[in-house]
Amino acid sequence: MPRFIPERSNFRTSFFAGGLRVFGAFVCMGTAFAAEEAVQKPIKEVSFLNEIMPLLTKAGCSSGGCHSKPEGQNNFKLSVFGYDPRQDYNEIVHDARSRRVFFAAPEESLLLQKATGAIPHEGGSRFGPDSATYKALLAWIQQGAPYDPPEAPRLKGIEVRPKQLVLEPNGGIPLTVTATFSDGSTKDVTAQTVYSSNDKELVAVGETGVLKAGAARGEAVVVANYMGVVDVVRPVIPPAKRLAPADFKPFPVQNEADKLIYTRLEALGLLPSVQCSDAEFLRRSTLDSIGRLPTAAEAAAFLAEPSPDKRSQWIVKILADSNYADHWAVKWGDLIRPNPSRVGVKPVYLLDLWLRDTFRRNVPYDGMVRELLTAQGDTHQNGALAVVRDKRDPVDAGGFVSQIFLGVRLECAKCHHHPSEKWTQEDYYQLAGFFGKMRSRGQGISTPISGEAELWWYDPSGKGVTHPITEAPMIPKAPDGPEFPYKAGVDPRKQLVEWLVSPGNPFFAKAIVNRIWGEFLGKGIVDPVDDFRASNPPSNPELLDWLAADFTAHGYDLKHLMRRIMETAAYQRSTLPNATNVADQRNFAHALRRRLPAEVLLDAVGDLTGNRDTLGGLPPGARAVQAWNHKLSSDFMDAFGRPNASLECPCERERKPTVVQSLHLMNSSNLQTKLISAKGRVATWAASAKAPDEVVREIYLAAYSREPDPTELLTALGHLSREGIAKGESVQDLVWALVNTAEFVFNH
Repeated sequence: MPRFIPERSNFRTSFFAGGLRVFGAFVCMGTAFAAEEAVQKPIKEVSFLNEIMPLLTKAGCSSGGCHSKPEGQNNFKLSVFGYDPRQDYNEIVHDARSRRVFFAAPEESLLLQKATGAIPHEGGSRFGPDSATYKALLAWIQQGAPYDPPEAPRLKGIEVRPKQLVLEPNGGIPLTVTATFSDGSTKDVTAQTVYSSNDKELVAVGETGVLKAGAARGEAVVVANYMGVVDVVRPVIPPAKRLAPADFKPFPVQNEADKLIYTRLEALGLLPSVQCSDAEFLRRSTLDSIGRLPTAAEAAAFLAEPSPDKRSQWIVKILADSNYADHWAVKWGDLIRPNPSRVGVKPVYLLDLWLRDTFRRNVPYDGMVRELLTAQGDTHQNGALAVVRDKRDPVDAGGFVSQIFLGVRLECAKCHHHPSEKWTQEDYYQLAGFFGKMRSRGQGISTPISGEAELWWYDPSGKGVTHPITEAPMIPKAPDGPEFPYKAGVDPRKQLVEWLVSPGNPFFAKAIVNRIWGEFLGKGIVDPVDDFRASNPPSNPELLDWLAADFTAHGYDLKHLMRRIMETAAYQRSTLPNATNVADQRNFAHALRRRLPAEVLLDAVGDLTGNRDTLGGLPPGARAVQAWNHKLSSDFMDAFGRPNASLECPCERERKPTVVQSLHLMNSSNLQTKLISAKGRVATWAASAKAPDEVVREIYLAAYSREPDPTELLTALGHLSREGIAKGESVQDLVWALVNTAEFVFNH
């Protein structure tokens, strides 16, 4: 039924005490006249939730730079993308003695006057008095600014069309966005939707949803956001020269992953680079999987091996190497290692031991996560409890679990609806509910060394987690998963883990295979690797699905997953691009060069020179990848991006080279000490009875896993034979020069 203009009963009673009766009389007269007119001509009811809020969002009023900033703007605060419509309604209609809407003269409402620029407004004019937005807002105020009744339909989802978008350079096409509501109705909301493109030079998108391609070719992702609900389309500007399956016949296919990548490259007109050399593969795979350089003997043997299957055999061999556990414990330490100043040195040390033991025994990933997330007992006996002790607030635990094990960043939803996703505050606090009834006894905040142990256990009588706004008790619920009401004698964390590791879980396997793929290829299929969301889709969804299914089918075996990845032609490609793929950074058409992690690079310098750093808290001769605490002093590792666990993990490493790193390698007194050491390999090479060319070849094999090319050999021999320079000094110069090259510092 159409809504007629109602008589208002809450007119302003505090404007001017002396003129209250006159003001009220005029208002009542105006209301009466309006009501009489409404009887003759019904006015279509305007929905606050489904019409007004989208218009304010489209106008930018509820963006993070305007009234939805944490402190609001000029005492007027809205929620991000309208995640809290009831509060927004109160701000607009009731806050500040209802000064923002003027029912006696709707056109004079501050909401309209400021937004149209009729009176000064820091945000400027957001829409004109002749616009559809103005007319809808005016009609809503004329109707008495009603809030939608409980039975009013609610937004369920949106769909952007067309889905398959192929544009020609400089071409354009309009999008259509359709919203679906809880009563089954649909509505065209194209004009009210907010659009963004991840590559505006490739494909730009206007306010009305019209796509405009640039002159370049490739693929972009365009996100449509309507009231916090998103959908994406992926417009493609195809290559000028189309490729066919026959063009990919010269390239090897090692497993299904390669087929899926070739299908993607064919659609984008990208030919893959050639396969890397044996030397590049040997060095790359060894550094990536076990964090050390191949020895000169290993390199010589591998290069001489004639077997066509030698790469696969090498992968099996290195995954059984003892360095595997230390290397991957460091990577997982970046993600879950707490600050020892907060939880104590002993719990952090025990966690490190637990990680190394877990990888040493190749515990299936689901078992590793199960043990970590359901840990209880004594923090001085169970290493996994260091994470529980650190994330002692259930609210922190929920966000941590989501990011690490689901690949979903829920942190934004801690305070408000996620600005680019579907996650709400309720989703965030329901996940926190799994950890809400954990209890502890003992010293909660530990001093670094002498802190006492804590005992942790699940207490079914605990109060759980409540919603920060409504204060309603939160029933534990997994993101996009079922609710798990509390049951007597059942630890809800175990229910969460069982849901996590179930084969049908939409996040668990994909999150870890994407993370491991990113470690080996330099970029995740979803990138960043822990930012799964509709507005950040995978570059190759089919590849991600296949890897996750294969990983699940093989019992969550991490070594199997790594073997699968290293066997692919994608992993074994050269870093040198060709004419078609030179700009590609997302589709694995060529390998990406990656600077070695701090610990791995320090160990590489130690292996090459035969002298390792002595780190406090570790025995003499220990490798840098055995360091279990960021407070073990090392200027080298700090310069090369070792993360600081005093920050909130997961700790991301900065992989870009810096001037500090270059200066450190060139001028480090520590490196110079290693080069001139009488007990090091440099001294051994200098004193060797081998022919100079043999010494140079051995040094190159140790540093680069390859022999020098003819020019390099001549240059090196020329320096070694220079008059006036002792042989020891010339060998030192050669090794110093190799350490200071990109080929040594980067993994090719």
